[in-house]
Amino acid sequence: MNLQLDGQRVLVTGGSKGIGLAIARAFAAEGARPVIVSRDTANIAKALAAFAEAGLPAPETVAMDLAAPGSAQALHAAVGDIDILVNNAGAIPGGSLHDVDEARWRHAWELKLYSYVNLTRVYLPLMEGRGRGVICNIIGMAGQAPRYDYICGSTANAALMSFTRAVGAGSVRHGVRVFGVNPAPTRSDRMQGMLEAKAQRATGDASRWAEFVAPHAMGRMAEPDEIAHLVVSCASPRCGYLSGTVIDVDGGHQYDGT
Repeated sequence: MNLQLDGQRVLVTGGSKGIGLAIARAFAAEGARPVIVSRDTANIAKALAAFAEAGLPAPETVAMDLAAPGSAQALHAAVGDIDILVNNAGAIPGGSLHDVDEARWRHAWELKLYSYVNLTRVYLPLMEGRGRGVICNIIGMAGQAPRYDYICGSTANAALMSFTRAVGAGSVRHGVRVFGVNPAPTRSDRMQGMLEAKAQRATGDASRWAEFVAPHAMGRMAEPDEIAHLVVSCASPRCGYLSGTVIDVDGGHQYDGT
C-alpha cells in the first residue's frame, strides 16, 4: 500500500535509538525525509550507521537537549518547516513518590512533558497557517494504567494523553491532525535499564532484572518496529480522519486480569 508520504519532512525527537529510531527508519522506508533529534552525538552516529545498514538515505540530524530552556525555538530555527512532528523524547526514572525527589521529577518532565508541549506550541500554528500537518505524541501505557512504582512517568503520561486529546479536537478545524500512541513496555536498552533499577531497589542486585519483567500479552514485550509501523500508517493521509485519539498498544494486557 502506498502511504502517500513521499518527500514528507518528518521531525522525530529522541530519534537516535529505540522506538524513535524505528519510527524514523519506517518513515524513510516510505519515501519520507526524517530529521532525527537527539542530545547524544554517539547515538546519532549509531543511528546513521543503522540507516546505512538498512540501505536507506542518511537522515538529517540535530544534536540538541530538548530539556533546555528555549530549545523548542532553537530546534525550529535549526530545522525549519516540517510536515509531520513526532514527539518521542523522554527518559523518566522509575520509582515511587519516595524514590523520585523534586529535582529529578522536574528535570524528567522538562524533556518528556514540556518538550512535547513546547514543540507543539511552536509547530502547530505554522501547520494551521498552511492548513495541513500531523503531530504524533509517543506517550506510554502508564498514563492509561498508572503504576505506583512509576509515579513520575504515569503522571506525565496522563497529562500528555489529555493534552493530545484536547489539542487534536481543535486542530482539525485548521486542517491539522494530532494523535497519540501509548506503547506497552517495548524492547529497548532503556527498558532494560529501568528493570535493572527496579531489581536494584527491590533486591540490591541489578543483574536480576529479568525477574521483574511483568507478564505481557503474547508472552513478550512489544517490538520497536511494531510501534513504528502503526505511527507511520496513522500519520499518513490513509488515516486522514484520525485526530484527538490516543491509541493503546499493549496486546490487550490491560484487560486480561493479570
